[in-house]
Amino acid sequence: MSLTFFTPGPAELYPTVANHIQSALAEQIGSISHRSAQFRRIYQHTDEQLRALLNVPSTHAILFTGSATEIWERMLQNCVEFESFHCVNGSFSRKFYDTAVDLKKFAHLVEKPLGQGFDYEEFSKVTEGSPKKAEETGDKIRIPEYAELVCLTANETSTGVQMRGVDINKLKRSHRSKLFCVDMVSSAPYHSLDFEEVDSAFFSVQKSFGLPAGLGVWIVNEKCLARAEQLKKQETVIGSYHSLPSLWKNYKNFETPETPNVWNIYLLGKVAEDMNRLGVDHIRKDTDAKARKIYDFLEKADGFEPFVKNTEHRSPTVAVANTKEPAKEIIERVKAQGMLIGSGYGKAKDNQLRIANFPAVSMEQVERLLDALK
Repeated sequence: MSLTFFTPGPAELYPTVANHIQSALAEQIGSISHRSAQFRRIYQHTDEQLRALLNVPSTHAILFTGSATEIWERMLQNCVEFESFHCVNGSFSRKFYDTAVDLKKFAHLVEKPLGQGFDYEEFSKVTEGSPKKAEETGDKIRIPEYAELVCLTANETSTGVQMRGVDINKLKRSHRSKLFCVDMVSSAPYHSLDFEEVDSAFFSVQKSFGLPAGLGVWIVNEKCLARAEQLKKQETVIGSYHSLPSLWKNYKNFETPETPNVWNIYLLGKVAEDMNRLGVDHIRKDTDAKARKIYDFLEKADGFEPFVKNTEHRSPTVAVANTKEPAKEIIERVKAQGMLIGSGYGKAKDNQLRIANFPAVSMEQVERLLDALK
């Protein structure tokens, strides 16, 4: 029996992927050289489509890595000499912080209980004499004066909490001297970031873009490149093949330092083109409509409740529900009806569900899922 995947990644394939795979086979994409003109055209096409979809300006490069997880390390090595600052409210934002610690950075941390998010109004502007250590002063969170990089998570996949794009954009505008990096792994292209301000963001393709896993996408600007080049001159270790200067140098010719996941780069360009035909505003409105349907069900149905209480912090793309009965039993019953949903993350595996609301699933499929959950 064929399943519809409501899992938060890998997730349901985008509806057009099967046709694009057939085209890729016909064009022998799996066998071409990454130094060929054909590959450069594929990279350029994917770059152009993502740039249009996410409104990425010419100051930013669009680079490819093995995964989004790799980009944590690339960003920290290339842009932080001493100090980074991390807003943590779930397992993946915590792992970004842990990566900084592993790399021997002085990593500042402000952490919220699981299920809670961050708002712009909670932060204070950096002033002379701000403490070097991140702390909450009254009801304000201070970003330390000497933090070089601010690490935010637009959508915490483990807990279903979002930080709204408008809050991220405003926070960057009030701290323009610092580099900002945004994890939008499970929300791109839904989240609307102002890349005239935001220095870097990243995602992986097996979630909202509905592709097979194995490709990370790193959007990064010239300010980050300049920082990496400065650190390199100071003989700071910034990586080798995948240092930012190396990736950027190859990007100028729409190439990569080594053989990349050509197959997925091709498919990503095709799916981004399909999404551009629909329009990103349509995708966001459709996502919002499906999310309202899901959360309304969780609010009213016996045996379920939304894990995230603040409605403005609820992720439109990954809804997390508390369950009265064991999550495993619910997952098996729904699977018997041809649908697969995710369990809670980590310790929440037994009493939570995670329902992915990515562009690949339609309103009709969401309604069918909710009927099954009843």
